[in-house]
Amino acid sequence: MADALFDEFKDYIKSDIADLKNSGGRSGSLSSSAYFLKEFAGETPWIHLDIAGTAWPDKDRPYTPKERQGSG
Repeated sequence: MADALFDEFKDYIKSDIADLKNSGGRSGSLSSSAYFLKEFAGETPWIHLDIAGTAWPDKDRPYTPKERQGSG
């Protein structure tokens, strides 16, 4: 995985006051999250797997109830 990441993704997690930011912001997305992990994993094999985002539906739906959800 680490070989599949372009160095440009590191730009999303640069910080003026810390070694790295833990968020790439809206434009950083999954790729900056993976690059963040790469910085700490070193030579250890790793994987970044996003299986579900969080959601907060505003009303009940046939497939999900209202309020916070682990996926959406």
